[in-house]
Amino acid sequence: MMQKELFEALSQAFPGVKLVEAEPLKHRTSFRIGGPAPMAFPRSAAELAEMYRFLLARGCRALILGAGSNVLAPDAGLSRLILCTREMADLSLTAPGRITAECGVLLSRLASFARDRGLAGLEFAHGIPGTVGGGIYMNAGAYGGELKDVAVATEALLPDGTLWRAEGAAQEFSYRDSAFQRRGAVILKTEFALEPGDPAAITAKMQELAQRRRASQPLDLPSAGSTFKRPQGGYAAALIDQAGLKGRGVGGAAVSEKHAGFVVNLGGATEQDVLDTMDLVRRTVLEQSGISLEPEVRLWRMEEEE
Repeated sequence: MMQKELFEALSQAFPGVKLVEAEPLKHRTSFRIGGPAPMAFPRSAAELAEMYRFLLARGCRALILGAGSNVLAPDAGLSRLILCTREMADLSLTAPGRITAECGVLLSRLASFARDRGLAGLEFAHGIPGTVGGGIYMNAGAYGGELKDVAVATEALLPDGTLWRAEGAAQEFSYRDSAFQRRGAVILKTEFALEPGDPAAITAKMQELAQRRRASQPLDLPSAGSTFKRPQGGYAAALIDQAGLKGRGVGGAAVSEKHAGFVVNLGGATEQDVLDTMDLVRRTVLEQSGISLEPEVRLWRMEEEE
C-alpha cells in the first residue's frame, strides 16, 4: 500500500491520532541524527495494539520508537512507518506496592511517581533517558540496578499481532536483553513491584546518582548512552580507554573525552560518522585486547526493510 493511501486509511480508522508524513528523526533521537520518516502517535496501549494489527493486515510492519535514546537513525530517513509511543503516558498505582505503566512513560517519570508514593526500587532508573517500553525491551539498568529486578509482568504484541502476557521468569531478562527483544515483540505496558521506602531517602539516592552521572558522563553532548555492551570479563569503557581512543573519531563523531563508553555527536555528525567511529573502536579494541565489542545502540539502517 502506498504511503498516501496508508495515511488516509489510518486517518479514517483512527480519527484524532496525530500523523506526520515526514518527521525528522534527528528531532526524535538523542543522537540528534536522522532524516525524515512517516510517523504516527497512538495515545494508549490499546490503540497501539489496534494500530499495529491494522498495519499488519495491510502488509506494513511498523517500527516502534519511544524516546529514541538508544537509536542511530539513517540520514536518508526511512520509508517504513514508525509508531511513536510518546503520547502513551498512562501510569497508575494498581495495588499496594504495584505500579503499571504504559510503554511510552519516561523512566524518570516512573521513578518519580514511585518515590512520591513512598515506593523504592526504581532510584537507578531516574536518570536513564528512555521509556518503559525501550527499557523493558533491553532490560535497561544503571548503578547496579536493572528493570528485571522490579518488572513482574509485561503485556506485549508478538510479531503476528498476538497479545502476549509474560509474567516473572517468562520475561527472560538478562544483561541488556529480554524475551521481548529475542522474539521481536512490541511492549504495551509493564507492572512493577516495589518496596515501601522513605520519600526523602529515595530522593537523596536519586540526587546522589544524578551527581555521579554528571561527574562521569558527557551529558552536554548528544549521544545514545553506552555505545557498546559490556563484554564478558571486562568493561567496554575500560577497554576503549586502554586502547587510547578517547577523543578519537571520524567527522563530527568521537569517543567522549569524559567517558570512553560513549560515542558523542560533537556537532553535525552524520550516521556514517558514528558508524565509522564505532568501527574504529571495535577494530582497535579487537587488535589490542582480542575482545570483540557488540553494539548496544540500535542501528536502524539495518532494520529498515525488515
